[in-house]
Amino acid sequence: MKKLFFLSLSLTCCLLSQGYAQTGISVSPPRLYFESDLGNSNTQKITVTNVSAKNALDLAISLGDWEYDDKGENMMYGANTRPISCAGWASVKKEDTYFTLAPGEKKDIDVTLTAPTTLVDKLSAHSSVLFVSQMNPVEDVDNKGANIKVSIRSGIKLFHKLPLAKSKKIEIQNLVYEKSKNILSLFFENQGDIWVDGKVYTDLVNVQNGKKISVDPIVFYTMPGNKREMTIQLPSALEKGKYTASVMIDYGDTNNLELGELSFTYE
Repeated sequence: MKKLFFLSLSLTCCLLSQGYAQTGISVSPPRLYFESDLGNSNTQKITVTNVSAKNALDLAISLGDWEYDDKGENMMYGANTRPISCAGWASVKKEDTYFTLAPGEKKDIDVTLTAPTTLVDKLSAHSSVLFVSQMNPVEDVDNKGANIKVSIRSGIKLFHKLPLAKSKKIEIQNLVYEKSKNILSLFFENQGDIWVDGKVYTDLVNVQNGKKISVDPIVFYTMPGNKREMTIQLPSALEKGKYTASVMIDYGDTNNLELGELSFTYE
């Protein structure tokens, strides 16, 4: 028999970057967070470094869209094609759209996000991705010594929110024990108006002997409206018995945590 309940607890106290042996680029930071009212601009800086030992790289800036799927994986799309897109708001200087870096050379690039005066949607948070792409594939070797042609692309996520957008709310929808896969499946939703990231903590208590086992925390990232299915792998050496699984989602709100509990029998 399974028993399941959820609650919100209020506390009053208490993208891609790839490189091989001699070729690579580094772009930092991996995310830019912008906040501005409609009609206003905000500029931040990224640094692009050619970490190649011998190859000059011809690099180009472009924009695209992305979304998380229900497992939290990044899905890439063309610019201005997703509901949350702010690709059309982003720009760089003309001289920074295409440039060459010598081995070891770095370049700072200003990224400007200009929010429109009116929104065609009712979203208070938007996101897109800025790509730095290598335009001149170079000869290299893979980790097995084979000759290859390497072309690199790195993605930096751009996030924008309106100043009034502050609501963080994660709500657990379901928690299920799947015997055939030896897993717990956790279903939750970002019901706030801004992006939320955090960690999921899971404790297993054997109700027959009181033994407690903690599962390694799982990091998650969500955008508003995201529905997520997370797999929590049970320990392979878990002994048979009746258990209570307690799941806590900590998403950086010191006043609220999301908790779920499930009773199940492990056979």
